[in-house]
Amino acid sequence: MTVPETPAVPAHFTMSEDEIIAKFPNRLRGYDLFRKMGSPKHVVAPMVDQSELAWRILSRRYDADLCYTPMFHARLFHQDKKYRDEQWQTNEDERPVIVQFCANDPDVLLKAASFVVGQADAVDLNLGCPQHIARRGHYGSYLMEDWNLVSQLIRKLHENLDIPVTAKIRVYPDVEKTVEYAKMVEAAGAQIITVHGRLREQKGHKTGLADWAKIKAVKDAVKVPVFANGNILYYEDIQRCIDATGVEGVMSAETNLYNPALFSGKILPSWQLAEEYLEICGKVSTKSSYIRAHLFKLFRYSLPIHTDLRQQLVVAHSVEEFSVVVAELKTRLVEEATKATPPFDADNVETDEFGYRKYPHWICQPALRFEHDKQHSKSKRLLNECQTSEQT
Repeated sequence: MTVPETPAVPAHFTMSEDEIIAKFPNRLRGYDLFRKMGSPKHVVAPMVDQSELAWRILSRRYDADLCYTPMFHARLFHQDKKYRDEQWQTNEDERPVIVQFCANDPDVLLKAASFVVGQADAVDLNLGCPQHIARRGHYGSYLMEDWNLVSQLIRKLHENLDIPVTAKIRVYPDVEKTVEYAKMVEAAGAQIITVHGRLREQKGHKTGLADWAKIKAVKDAVKVPVFANGNILYYEDIQRCIDATGVEGVMSAETNLYNPALFSGKILPSWQLAEEYLEICGKVSTKSSYIRAHLFKLFRYSLPIHTDLRQQLVVAHSVEEFSVVVAELKTRLVEEATKATPPFDADNVETDEFGYRKYPHWICQPALRFEHDKQHSKSKRLLNECQTSEQT
C-alpha cells in the first residue's frame, strides 16, 4: 500500500488556521456547522438532474433534515449564466442546503462557489463521481490519484470563501489509505466529510456493497462530522448504519429516488408521492426531463404491468400532462390494491428467502438489482445495497 507523501505544511496553505479564523470569525466550523444545520441525521444526496428543488421539498416533507443540490460543473456555473439559472434553484424556506460542485481548478471553483454565498449553508466538493464523464473531465473520483490537487481545491475555498467547504469521497481498497485520504481532506479544510463506502470501480452492474467498516475507520480518525453513504434500503438500516459506524448522519441517494418517504419510516403508495411531487412542480419550475425521470422511478414496479401508460409518460411534457397519466395510473393501482387478497398490511410485511421485503408493486420501495448466477439459478446476489440480515 502506497500513500502519497505530502509535506507537513503544503505550499498552497497560504494561511494558518488562526489566520483563517481571524479572517472569517463568523464562519462555522465542524460541529458548530453541524449543529447550526439542526444536527442532521437524514441527508439527501447530491444527484445529477435528480435532487432539484422540487424533489428536495418533497424529501423534506418526509423527514429529510439536510439536502444537497445536484452536482454542478464549476466552470459552467461560473461562465454560463443560463446554466447557472437553470441548475441552481432555491427559496427562502430551503435550509439547510449544501451546494455541490465538481472541479479541477481551484480558482474556477472559488468563482463558482461565490455565487451561492448567502443562499447555502456550505459548498461541497464532489470527489466521488465514478462515471466516465468524470474521467474525461478529470473530476470527481478521478482526482483520487492527485491528492495535491484535491487539497488545493478544498484549501482555496477554506481560505477564501465566506461559507464552509465540505467534501464527499469514496474509499480505496486499502483501509489505511482511505483513512489517510480522509485526514488529508480534513487538514485541507473540509468541515464535514461524507464517505461513500464503495470503490470507484463499484458502479453500474458492478455496484456491490458499501463497506461500513471503512466508513467507521474514517469516523474514528477525523475530528469533523462524518456522513455515511451506502447500503440503505429500509428505514431500519439508518440506525443500523449509525450504530455500526458512529457517524453523525446517513445519506441516501438511489433509495431516496424510489422512496422519498424513506426517512419518515412510512410505507406509502407510489401514487401519493407522485401526486405530491407534481403538486410541488406546479409551484416550482421543474424541467420535464426531471419530472419524467422521477415518475419512472416512483412507478418502477407498476409500469411494466401498465405498459400503455409508460409510453404516455415518455411523451408527456407538462405538469398537466404528467398529472393526467398519474391520475389514470392511480385509478388502476387503487383498484388493484382494493382487490388484493390478502390485503396489504404495512405492519406485517413478508420477506423473501434472501431477506428482502415483499411489497406489492404499488408501494414505494427500494430498487433491487440482482446478479444471477447462470450456473446456479437459485443464487441471487444483490448488486446495489446490503442484505437486510447482515452487514459487515
